[in-house]
Amino acid sequence: MHFVNAQKVCKGMELGEIPPERQIIRDTINIAWPSVLESFFVCLAGVVDTIMVGSLGSYAIAAVGLTTQPKFIGLAIFLSMNVAVSAIVARRKGEDNRESANRVVRMLLLVTLLLTAVISTIFVVFASPIISIVGSQPDTHESAVAYLQIIMGGMGFSTVSLVLNAAQRGAGNTRIAMITNVISNAVNVVFNYLLIGGNFGFPALGIRGAAIATVIGTVCACALSIASVMRRDGFVCIRAVKGWIADRGSTRSLVRVGSSAFVEQICMRIGFLLFSMTVARLGTTELAAHQIGMNMMSMSFSIGDGFSIASVTLIGQSLGRKRPDMAKIYGNVCQKTGLICAFVISMIYFLFGRNIFTLFSTEAPILEYGVTIMRILSLMLFLQIEQVVLLGCLRGAGDTRFTAFVSLISVTIIRPGVSWLLCYPLGLGLLGAWLGTFVDQVVRFSMAFIRFRKGKWTRLKL
Repeated sequence: MHFVNAQKVCKGMELGEIPPERQIIRDTINIAWPSVLESFFVCLAGVVDTIMVGSLGSYAIAAVGLTTQPKFIGLAIFLSMNVAVSAIVARRKGEDNRESANRVVRMLLLVTLLLTAVISTIFVVFASPIISIVGSQPDTHESAVAYLQIIMGGMGFSTVSLVLNAAQRGAGNTRIAMITNVISNAVNVVFNYLLIGGNFGFPALGIRGAAIATVIGTVCACALSIASVMRRDGFVCIRAVKGWIADRGSTRSLVRVGSSAFVEQICMRIGFLLFSMTVARLGTTELAAHQIGMNMMSMSFSIGDGFSIASVTLIGQSLGRKRPDMAKIYGNVCQKTGLICAFVISMIYFLFGRNIFTLFSTEAPILEYGVTIMRILSLMLFLQIEQVVLLGCLRGAGDTRFTAFVSLISVTIIRPGVSWLLCYPLGLGLLGAWLGTFVDQVVRFSMAFIRFRKGKWTRLKL
């Protein structure tokens, strides 16, 4: 039995010359493993953040958790631009059009700087009402406001790094993005140790120290990502062209893909915000347990996200070479590999869920919630990883209108709606929130799987 079955995967499509199975797998792994490691270490740094902040008490975990969705709402437009730049740079790499790719990167870099100045100012000035809307409690409000102001005040380093790393991933340079983020997060962890508790003579700043450490880490990421696009021997080099405006065709593609990706991000963030507000009403202990669970969900998501990034690169470049058959084959290999990883993580979560939660907190109520959360997560992550990879395949082809529609239906409507119904009218509390999340994953997987199988995305033009 072959791992790659081109005839079955590409049924009804015209097949070109198919590389040997070993080469297809090797190409996928070579692109995927830096992205998987990058996503994993980014999430690991978030987990370490939570563990270190958790030493201050459950209120601190809850306070940091309250800032997550507002922060991502502020980053929504930049994350949507990243989807667009990755897809278009990958397509231009397949077409061997280096000049067009770099004009796109230069234009988006300029747009990023202008938008960052506006959004950063808004979040710093209105941090307190924003945190109140999210559902802060008296014991979490002040700390959450301080954390959000520091993070969003220094977001410029993060947004520049995001757009440049997205361009590198589109070109297939996933190792550059990995190295940048691993170093950045290592710096973050070191300064967490120095600034949260006040070690080696540094001031003990608590939650503010965690926020400052995060910003220091993004400063490093920004410097490294800028250095990576200054090298003339790389495909992505902003010094290789002049001018700051992309060609008309690329600009249209950027607007089309980016606007749909932005709608998707907004739908997701509104849904996650409503979901977070539902959980916040349950109380500080429940919110702290939920935040730990979400950290572990992010760890499993990182695996799917890594293969999703790989699929964007491989599918975009394949379509740029006019090989829709190879785009579908690479997408299928990313899915299968992600499924293998899901099985391994599922076993760890199911068998050692309580032990993992004790790393964050030893409070008995939180540990009781933790066992239930990890059991649900050990089943849910199969759907989670697969839908993340499938949606990444569609984004790589530029099918962002459909991915936006999926987010609207599942994340914005179904997830918060079902969670609220189970939490309050049916009285399931925190269990209801996680069952609502499970339903969301089922819907997203089903919609993405059907779309991928139909194959219409292979005919989109960018």
